Amino acid sequence: METLLLDTDDVDANATMAELVPAVREAFAAYERGDAQMPAKSYIDLPQYNGDFRSMPAYLDAGEWDAAGIKWVNAHPDNPDSFDLPTVMGTMVYSDPHNAYPLAIMDGTVLTMKRTGAAAAVATDALAVPDASSLGIVGAGVQSYTQLEAISQVRDITEVVVSDLREERIERFIARFGDEFDVRAGSISEAGHCDVVSTVTPVSEPIVDADDLGEHTHVNAMGADAAGKHELADEILLAATLVIDDYAQTTHSGEINVPWSAGVLDDDDLYAELGEIVVGAKAGRTDADGVTVFDSTGLAIQDVAAAHVVYEHARERGNGTAFDLLGV
Repeated sequence: METLLLDTDDVDANATMAELVPAVREAFAAYERGDAQMPAKSYIDLPQYNGDFRSMPAYLDAGEWDAAGIKWVNAHPDNPDSFDLPTVMGTMVYSDPHNAYPLAIMDGTVLTMKRTGAAAAVATDALAVPDASSLGIVGAGVQSYTQLEAISQVRDITEVVVSDLREERIERFIARFGDEFDVRAGSISEAGHCDVVSTVTPVSEPIVDADDLGEHTHVNAMGADAAGKHELADEILLAATLVIDDYAQTTHSGEINVPWSAGVLDDDDLYAELGEIVVGAKAGRTDADGVTVFDSTGLAIQDVAAAHVVYEHARERGNGTAFDLLGV
């Protein structure tokens, strides 16, 4: 038996958003039905390097397919400036759940970016106004690209407003998408008054205030993925229809973790987990909703679903490098 080694280009080529979004939606549904196992994300904190490692294992049964895997991933915010490396890097081991054979070892960096975008798209489809056509992005790092690529799969996005402290990041973003969308730079408030806004920053003090949002804006809060991170003012979270990806993770390390630990938020402030909406146990956006917020921490089931898509296509197309990892 052979294991496929799939590098960044292989993962990118075999992970189209048109397929990743439904695969991640299936992962949320499987998790809600109880057809997935996902132990808590474990952390190795490295304050001396301003970073951390996380291990993320999962198994899911989507009905027509099942899959298992584990991702080893980091978050080192100093990497771009200090080492010319991405802030987030990861390695995914994708295994056959029937016999545990490692089917693939693949780049988890692109995989993480793409499945995170796909999760935002699933949430946007459930919670944004049906005719949403404008997308705001706060934070023009690498994750901003997959936010637009994914969300434009579920809404007819024509206008994009991007906000970032670094002008060169905005310029790169506009250069990448300017031929496909009406893209312009703007303030956080201008981005927040779009139909949908995705916040993708690593800040620990809120940068989006309640008056920075439109009356019916849907917010994808994507940046907070560790304890202490916090992008949105507490007033937003208290007033919004608040949807989370996973209770244990969001209360520990999601957008809600800071006000949760301070007692500002509690169970009564949570409307649903996204999986509940996906399977129809809870309604998505209704006419009565104003601002909606999706608190995304990133789930291992998303990685496994994305890895499934990548592996199946790579095998069909003969991509990657096959090698005998175990000598069996």
